[in-house]
Amino acid sequence: MPEAQRYCREKHTDLATVDSMEVVELLNNMAGQYNQLAWIGLHDDRDAWKWSMSDPSFYGPGETEFRRWGTGQPSNWHNEQCTYLYSYGTGTGTWQDLPCNNLLLVVCFDVTGPNATFVRINSPMTWSGAQSYCREHHTDLASVRNQTEHQQIDELWSGGGHYNAWIGLYRDSWKWSDGSNSSFKYWADYRPNLSALKVCVAAAFHNSGKWEDLDCGVEKPFICYGPVPVSMQVIKVRVEKPNGVDLNDQAFLDAMLVEAKKNLRAQGLDDNVQLAWRKQPDGQVFQKEEKKKKKRDEL
Repeated sequence: MPEAQRYCREKHTDLATVDSMEVVELLNNMAGQYNQLAWIGLHDDRDAWKWSMSDPSFYGPGETEFRRWGTGQPSNWHNEQCTYLYSYGTGTGTWQDLPCNNLLLVVCFDVTGPNATFVRINSPMTWSGAQSYCREHHTDLASVRNQTEHQQIDELWSGGGHYNAWIGLYRDSWKWSDGSNSSFKYWADYRPNLSALKVCVAAAFHNSGKWEDLDCGVEKPFICYGPVPVSMQVIKVRVEKPNGVDLNDQAFLDAMLVEAKKNLRAQGLDDNVQLAWRKQPDGQVFQKEEKKKKKRDEL
């Protein structure tokens, strides 16, 4: 898949982004009699872990990368996207990944400048519920920047007893190659299900273009997309000539284009639209409009 991505970026725009059923239908029609798999631009970077507390000023060099994973962790199953502190057996005090909808205890924290105070919450919640709770009542779900802070959290349970508690480390790792933010998904049944560290997605044209996850190192045909087609629209402009102004003066024409683009931008038009004057056969932009003679009523 990486070779397919490079090819698409060099020769076209990128690997295909499939962000609607309309695009699915377009690809199915394009595939015709082809009934195999072909790479699209979706991939899952299973190692893309980040903290709920995202303010970069809170972290010193290397502190966003501090980890205390247990043996064989993270397991990187596609649905295990949130992190908790584990406290059973030989793995006590280590981190593990788990599906985010599990109900666990919570560690929030209060941040004052560079300092963090950790708070134990004994009400079981999902990870997203814990994030909402911590943001409402404290600063956020706990970030753990170093071993000292990890020890401070462990001491919250110094009275004994086992615990499993959410912290703020998570991953939202499905990404489109071109950076699109579409949340559209079209998975085949029982997919995704692969636990490899680098997982890429192919459209299965034997199954209506539904998506299957594969190891990125597998060689498959692929689908690129090109630039958006350029369209042109001609708009006629009627101007009442101000006194002493030459409508075909280049400075006047340039100023009018600037004002026109400002007005269009205010109406939501993006900056990729280009405006230009269309010249008449005589080289001029504006032509004097002849007044139409009124037809006299016949007596």
